[in-house]
Amino acid sequence: MGKYVTVKENRDFSRIYHKGRSFVSPVLVTYVIKNRSGNIRYGITTGKKIGNAVKRSRARRVIRASYYQLYSEIKPGHDIIFVARGKTPFVKSQTVMQAMKKHLESAGVLKGT
Repeated sequence: MGKYVTVKENRDFSRIYHKGRSFVSPVLVTYVIKNRSGNIRYGITTGKKIGNAVKRSRARRVIRASYYQLYSEIKPGHDIIFVARGKTPFVKSQTVMQAMKKHLESAGVLKGT
């Protein structure tokens, strides 16, 4: 199995949206829930409101880059969904990473907390 495990099933996304805790900022929304597997699973959602395909792809790329930088600090056993917002394609990955780190700290998912 690869290092990064993704959430792919619609039912998993729905479960995380409905039962998970959410954290909101102007550039990112984060949903977090514990899972029974020992893995860290993540998913990224970019809706049509974000813009055309180029902007949605950039938003996913920026979120993924931030997640990869923070991956080693995340405790195993959690499912995390990141939802892009309207500002996401227009900001640098550093801004997204700061928001992501703040959300994950609030959720108690980072190893230091």
